[in-house]
Amino acid sequence: MYLSLLRRVGMGKFRLSGFRFSAPQRVAAGLLLLFLAQGLWLASRQTLSERDYAYARCGREMWEHAPPLAGYFTSCGNIHDGVLAYRLAGLPLSLYVDWERVADHFRKAEDRVMATSNAPVSAWELRHQMTHVMLMLRLPFMAAGLVLGGVLWWVTRRLYGNAGGYVALGLYCFSPPLLRLALMPNPEILTALGFFAAIYTAIGVAHAMQGPRRKWRPRIVLLTLAFGVVAASHIAALPVAVGLSLVLMLWIADGRRSMVLPVLLASGAGAMVLLFACYNFSPDAFSYVFRSDAGQLGVSLEPVKRFYGAMSNGGLTVAAVAAVWLYVALKRTIYFGNTTPLVVAAVLSLLVTVGVPGAPQVWALPFVCAFVAGVFADAFEMPKGRVGMAAAAAVCGLQAVFCLLSLPGLL
Repeated sequence: MYLSLLRRVGMGKFRLSGFRFSAPQRVAAGLLLLFLAQGLWLASRQTLSERDYAYARCGREMWEHAPPLAGYFTSCGNIHDGVLAYRLAGLPLSLYVDWERVADHFRKAEDRVMATSNAPVSAWELRHQMTHVMLMLRLPFMAAGLVLGGVLWWVTRRLYGNAGGYVALGLYCFSPPLLRLALMPNPEILTALGFFAAIYTAIGVAHAMQGPRRKWRPRIVLLTLAFGVVAASHIAALPVAVGLSLVLMLWIADGRRSMVLPVLLASGAGAMVLLFACYNFSPDAFSYVFRSDAGQLGVSLEPVKRFYGAMSNGGLTVAAVAAVWLYVALKRTIYFGNTTPLVVAAVLSLLVTVGVPGAPQVWALPFVCAFVAGVFADAFEMPKGRVGMAAAAAVCGLQAVFCLLSLPGLL
């Protein structure tokens, strides 16, 4: 058995339960490691902020069921949006406290970490007891960024082949806005992950509807989880995700269109149950989601101009403009696989969150990367495909340079 495993590794392929870790997967893993390395570099030059303390304190209160004042869900007040970000920020710290309290039972009295077994430990006290509190606070969001990159790679590789996957992941891993959001407690990176997963899972459900019903259920469950992540990150994004999913599923589910709306209603209802669970099934705390202005959206071109006019996004801007030009100029690029990310990216890029702070342009970024990858992958197959490959490598390299230049203290 061990010799067989070594032979697989030596042959350049490692297959485990149907997963093959060959050259394309290694390239993708290398790009994600570069994303992680940039994140760790930035994290090493950060200090704990008031925002970090607020997310850590209030997230821990949600897990430990310890509201500081009667009538309030947390010391941050009644959270009306982005509850999942608070929970993820507080989870590693709550787990650490529980672990140390259990471990103290096996330590001598003078070696115990926690002063008492039941006294609450503040985030400030943890700062002096833990050597990596800032890193632990950021790990869930860094993990979300890596998962989003992995999902983007998986989708674009299946749609556009290895070359398309490389282009999409290359632009993603050298995106300063995503890097910044992966290194601070915030709901934006979670919304981007949930939205991208929801759209392509909805497309997968619509395709599965052409087959037996037993193949629907796992994808519907996955769609419900994706909608739940969106709802618990930015409630305003949920109706947008459901609406776009409805249009795309009606487009695909020929002969099964009558089932699309019930499936989406069931998934949306399941997402609301998951959101209710994030509020510890407290009706009063949950009601603030609907009693606030968190769901308000508007339309504006100003965020688009700022986002794509920034020097740090120069390579992505050039790639997006070139992809739009090729999409319009070449008939072979106009099909469902390319049109879907273009339409979703356009809708999200024009949105602004009126009730609460938000970054729909960041939610749109994975779709922009997917659209660029799809159009360039089509260009690779043209008679002058090498010119397209050189152009794709140039824009990805340009974006990497701009991204590295934006890292403090690196150059």
